[in-house]
Amino acid sequence: MSIPKEPRQLMINLMYLVLTAMLALNVSAEIINAFFALDKGNKNSMDIVNSQLDATQQSLNSLLADDAKRKFKPIVPAVEDIRKQTNTLISYIDAIRDDLIDEGGNRNGTVDEGDYYEDHGKKVPKGKKNKDITTQILIDGGKGSELEAKINSTREELLASYSQLIRDNWKNFDLKEEEVEQKIAAMTKNMALNIDDEWTHSDKKSWAAFKFQQMPLAAVLPLLSQIQNNARSSEANLVNELAAIAGGRTIVLDQFFPVINAQKSYVIAGEPFQAEISLGSYSSQLDPSNIQLTVNGSPLRVGADGKAILTQNPNSTGTKKLVLGCKVTNPLTGEVKTGSSTFEYEVGRRSASVAADKMNVFYVGVDNPITLSAAGVPSDRLQVSCEGATMTGSGAKRIVKPTKKGTAFITLSGGGLEKTKFEFRVKRIPNPIVQLAGQTDGTIKQNTFRAQLGLIPDLPDFEFDAKCSIQSYTMYHTPKGGDVIVHEGRGNRFDGRVAQSIKSAKMGDQYSFMNMMARCPGDVAARRVNGLTFKIK
Repeated sequence: MSIPKEPRQLMINLMYLVLTAMLALNVSAEIINAFFALDKGNKNSMDIVNSQLDATQQSLNSLLADDAKRKFKPIVPAVEDIRKQTNTLISYIDAIRDDLIDEGGNRNGTVDEGDYYEDHGKKVPKGKKNKDITTQILIDGGKGSELEAKINSTREELLASYSQLIRDNWKNFDLKEEEVEQKIAAMTKNMALNIDDEWTHSDKKSWAAFKFQQMPLAAVLPLLSQIQNNARSSEANLVNELAAIAGGRTIVLDQFFPVINAQKSYVIAGEPFQAEISLGSYSSQLDPSNIQLTVNGSPLRVGADGKAILTQNPNSTGTKKLVLGCKVTNPLTGEVKTGSSTFEYEVGRRSASVAADKMNVFYVGVDNPITLSAAGVPSDRLQVSCEGATMTGSGAKRIVKPTKKGTAFITLSGGGLEKTKFEFRVKRIPNPIVQLAGQTDGTIKQNTFRAQLGLIPDLPDFEFDAKCSIQSYTMYHTPKGGDVIVHEGRGNRFDGRVAQSIKSAKMGDQYSFMNMMARCPGDVAARRVNGLTFKIK
């Protein structure tokens, strides 16, 4: 009648690893898919345990129908109460999941096809990457704190049902008086459904904020199903214990496999790589002496919780492979089962780069966008300084604005990265090409020439948003068969005598714009640019 505890440790470890990677990297499609696979695995695990519990409860009811087992009959309502409490919590969490999915979908108050779309042949929630809805509902809306209270109250109710039953019936259950509190203490210690204190060591103000704040929906769903899985696992542990009291103690060990829970799968050379090694399936009745864990053939010290700590200090870069092995002995039958798996992690070195987003130079007078990156350095510890220019912005994206030609330097440091200086040439904006009617010389129709309102200083192929202006020029107008007429002009737009001369153009006339001076952003003084020569046709 007894069934094994749910092998939940694998799910917890995989989730921790994926979430850690997500915080260090952008959320890729592969990571999102991994979250959904993890959520599906949690649900499948719960379904399996629930089916086994149904069979156990049915067998227990049949067993206790026998008058010879009359003294164990109080176990039947206790099991019903335990299962009811667990199902209530699981249903409550299902309602939260539905609210989150619907809020990220069509918001019609129910979960339906409008809340999903098909992605590579799989149905996924529309709001899978949405971090705002999880924060609004679970943090701002208080659902996370409510869930925390619900977990604590359900845990207390489950333990109370078990404790009261044992204390009231220990004589009928053929238990020794000293066993009563021992069993209750062991059940309390081994109950998977609980609120750990890990969040108290973070900068978060609450358990809910630590778990859910600014987490994408795809990551929150497996976190919620893991809580449900813990509840179902706790239910199974309680029911199995009561079934064992009524029908005899057994230990059932199925397939065992080692699981690694690494703090991170990418480390910098010289930094420690630390991971927790444990069994994918585990029973609280196992003694550490029944478990052997190895890494690359070397044995590890197994603690009272069935886990071992692995610490390595890689000094070379590249991929490191760990071959994990386990051997588990059933203390009741003497049966030995083994398993193995592999895990790889990447070792890199700290490096940094600064890339000018437009060109490999900075230009005076305009905003020069740059992108910063420093592998292995947390963004909040990266220090950035600039010489020879002003710099604004934060994070990876900055704006550099030099004030004069020469050289500028960007320096990155912090987070274990030695000061790394990047040198950039600083140039002034290239000379504009002055045009009239889209031309710089040649023949031009009379009507076209007369219609022109001014000169246009253009910056062809220049990547930045910059505009130059005409400061001054000399226009030479030579009428057909006549003497040269000289006019001084200023500004982009024709006015005064220059405008009158343009409008009086006749076929055969010649016009030249010489001594052209222009000024661009960042210029201290005007610069000489190209002249123009036209013949009217």
